Amino acid sequence: MATTKAARTAVKNDLNTLKDDLKVLGAEEKARLREKATAAEARVRAKAADAEARLREQSEVMRERARGYYDTARVRGQEYYDEAQERFDEAQRYITERVQERPVQSTAIALGVGVVLGLLLAGRRR
Repeated sequence: MATTKAARTAVKNDLNTLKDDLKVLGAEEKARLREKATAAEARVRAKAADAEARLREQSEVMRERARGYYDTARVRGQEYYDEAQERFDEAQRYITERVQERPVQSTAIALGVGVVLGLLLAGRRR
């Protein structure tokens, strides 16, 4: 019986030693994993910072390109506006001259156009 008790005590001591060794190994592995996680986090942060810098560069390029398009469109729009204004003024002068040359005929035409528009609008209401 003494041998069995001694064997049990030896096995118990071995199990306690194994348990302690597992705790130590677990703690060491946990520390290693933390170090790896910290290194991975640093790499990810560096890549994120690099990506952010590239995105800022690209956004600045796109902003400048958009400003160029805007300036071009603004200049063209002003040119079209000026041309349209000039044509409108020209048409207005032409109509004024024609009305001054033939006032009775112009009045009759305006009256006729008014009657036709009135009939068209009155027909839609019915």
